Amino acid sequence: MRNYGDDCPIAAQAAGQGALALIRTSGRGTLELMAKIFSRPRRLRDCPGNTVVHGWILGEQKRIDEVLISVYRAPRSYTGEEGADISCHGGTAAVGAVLGALRGAGFQDALPGEFTFRAFMNGKMDLTRCESVMEIVSARTTTALGRAALRLSGALERKIRDIRDVLLETLSAVELYLDYPEDELEGGEAPEVFPRRKMAEEALEQLRSLAASYRREQLYQEGALAVIAGQPNAGKSSLFNALLNEERSIVTENPGTTRDWIEGAVSLEGIPLRLVDTAGLREPEADKKAEAQGIERSRALIEEADMVLYVVDGSAGIAPQDEAFIASYRKNKNRNGPFLLPLWNKADLAEPSNSIREKYPDLTILSAAGGTGLEELCRLMKSLLTEASETNTAGKDPAETDMSIPNTPMPGDGACLPAGLGALRQKELTEKAACALEEALHLADQKAPLDLIAPPLREAADALGEITGEVSTADILEIMFSRFCLGK
Repeated sequence: MRNYGDDCPIAAQAAGQGALALIRTSGRGTLELMAKIFSRPRRLRDCPGNTVVHGWILGEQKRIDEVLISVYRAPRSYTGEEGADISCHGGTAAVGAVLGALRGAGFQDALPGEFTFRAFMNGKMDLTRCESVMEIVSARTTTALGRAALRLSGALERKIRDIRDVLLETLSAVELYLDYPEDELEGGEAPEVFPRRKMAEEALEQLRSLAASYRREQLYQEGALAVIAGQPNAGKSSLFNALLNEERSIVTENPGTTRDWIEGAVSLEGIPLRLVDTAGLREPEADKKAEAQGIERSRALIEEADMVLYVVDGSAGIAPQDEAFIASYRKNKNRNGPFLLPLWNKADLAEPSNSIREKYPDLTILSAAGGTGLEELCRLMKSLLTEASETNTAGKDPAETDMSIPNTPMPGDGACLPAGLGALRQKELTEKAACALEEALHLADQKAPLDLIAPPLREAADALGEITGEVSTADILEIMFSRFCLGK
């Protein structure tokens, strides 16, 4: 088994599953080895970097596939090494044959994430940019893509480095007083209790804000689970179909048509939303075991959800079962559970009375079948989910939360938001830095000597260095890059 960290020539399929595929190569002597299996070896050896050569990949003196080879010369390449990308036909046989020829020429199979690992080791990108590569690959919405691209551009790296520079400047001021007697300092002034304290306090606020950004970024990366619940025939399946904009659930006038949950994926203004239509919540008849199992699954999904859209049949009014379900969430306002959005459906047939509106001020009025109120519902759902990610209000009852809808919704690419933390590793290290800086400030408040304040300052700076990779170990790097996909 090879390990990360050498410069041997490597190859892997980087893209494909279509008419064309891309095979990436990199490492010492890449072009010389590739020339052995290329129909125009001299042209390949002599061509400058950032050019494309046309020809055939050969194997056992036979033509395997007609290809285009994009040539890169060190250090102007993705990895910083000599490399080449082979554009070949995308069939399984063609890709396998080209990779076989490369192995025969002396190339090794790339390890997961090895190309990006080499880019990091050769100073082409820091760890935050490396992690954003996989975020881009797995992005499910344009907003998630935009957020990851912002980190790939270096916005997060610059922010981390700026905060770290402040901490290092503060640390250097502290160590200056420790290294020189006060009579050797300019003016013979006595040392401050904590030099550059204001700078350290500002850095702490930035670290806290940065740590809080992780939940927002996760919302756009991982998305949320929204479960549609309610009594039979309330219009849950109609709402599900309307939000998906396709006919996925069967809709009939007979109660209990949906006996198991049905799932669909939708983008809620950039938030990947896993939307689930569930069986109607009622006491099933003793001989209907399938319906009973569906109802139990519905209740389990409700407990897992980030948000529950509870649909009330407006034409029948709010039944005692509806009141009991909504009241259970009103009673447990501090529970660590989903948001509950009560919805008055079939508003085209009946509007809620004033007394109902007063009792349920957060009731959303809509008609799933007619499309009325759906746009407002989507904006409200996004408002609550983003508010939860920003202010940690997840699990609070909507009646206790600001339900106002923003006048200026966030653009689809998330461009108006500053760069946030895209990985759990980054969040944990940011929190570690914040805790260490808090300790240093607390020691200063206790009039502790500077030689006790300096170590937590150093710990905070080192934690930020781990985020960008300025401070790292081989084991940590190998674990991180091994989670990447092949060809990246």
